[in-house]
Amino acid sequence: MSIWSEETQVRAKEIISRYPEKRSAVMPLLYLAMAEDGYLTDEGMEEVALWVGITPAQVRSVASFYTMYKREKTGRYLVSCCTSISCMLLGGDDILHAVEDESGVPHGETDDEGLLSVEHVECIGACGGAPAVQVNYELIEGVTSEKARDLVNWLRSARPEVVNTDEMQELFGGVRSFDWAVSEVDGAIGPYPAFQPLGTVGTEVGE
Repeated sequence: MSIWSEETQVRAKEIISRYPEKRSAVMPLLYLAMAEDGYLTDEGMEEVALWVGITPAQVRSVASFYTMYKREKTGRYLVSCCTSISCMLLGGDDILHAVEDESGVPHGETDDEGLLSVEHVECIGACGGAPAVQVNYELIEGVTSEKARDLVNWLRSARPEVVNTDEMQELFGGVRSFDWAVSEVDGAIGPYPAFQPLGTVGTEVGE
């Protein structure tokens, strides 16, 4: 018997049906497991193994290779500061330090409340808009140290149900890598990527 909710099981079946081999669905199913439990538990990875017909060790080898699969409990908001070369040259390390200082949370840690987790990451594909930050994988470009502090305080005070990249860019961003031609009203509902097939997408209140 599956340990997942009925809704998650339905999504798992839909995802697996898209692949010629079940094992090819291991990565999206790992995100399902994260959404189910908030992070990747041993039980969640074992469940993925059962669904795709491989061993738990094989699932763990995938989960441990990619940093976006969190195997420890993460805060409600995961703040990821890019410190790769383009961002570093334009103050990425200062952005990270500002986030750490304002939140009181060092890289790789979560606050006692379980609200904020902080990490530094390698390139997130926004070199033209460096320095860049993500919250629950929703992008903000052209961030300054001051705006990074404002972002931390906003997350603590507003506690948005949906984290939306357009809203955060307007509030805390600066120069973008290119003009975002299409407005985005959807966003992330947890510390994992917002993907429609996974049910991890929410819409801003009022939209």
